[in-house]
Amino acid sequence: MKTIYLLRHAKAATESPAGDAERHLTKRGRRAAETMAAFLGGLHPAPQLVLCSPSARTRETLDLVMPSLDPAPAIAYEKELYLGEPELLLRRLRRLPPETGSVLLVGHNPGLHELGARLAVDPGRLAGEFPTAALAVLTVADGWSDLRWSHAELALYRTPKQLNRDLEREAD
Repeated sequence: MKTIYLLRHAKAATESPAGDAERHLTKRGRRAAETMAAFLGGLHPAPQLVLCSPSARTRETLDLVMPSLDPAPAIAYEKELYLGEPELLLRRLRRLPPETGSVLLVGHNPGLHELGARLAVDPGRLAGEFPTAALAVLTVADGWSDLRWSHAELALYRTPKQLNRDLEREAD
């Protein structure tokens, strides 16, 4: 069984003088990434590898998530993942080594959202929105090289807003 964690970067500034790739997280984005980090740290199996877009907002999101991942996974920042289309992301996942059991892909919409929705046999909540800092977890029975559309099970979908609501209910 292979596990794919899809994490959209957290909320970022709407623009940057240095261009889109250099947009940094907002305070709200940092809080959301920290919320998601706490949740991600409790999931099993832990990601063995992280594939991350090199944009400022994805790197900052990953920086906030990394302390919760144990053991610490290997990280690859790959230029091709920046605003990658779903077909490109699928091709990248297919190239993963067979011994890799789980991967965390930190990226951007719309490609990340479309990748998850198209991989899932039943996209469920992925058929709707995929907001900033959202996490989708998909599982596949076959190897990475056999990964194809409508072939994965959507095991989990959470947003920071959902997690915060759950925490508020637990506190009551």
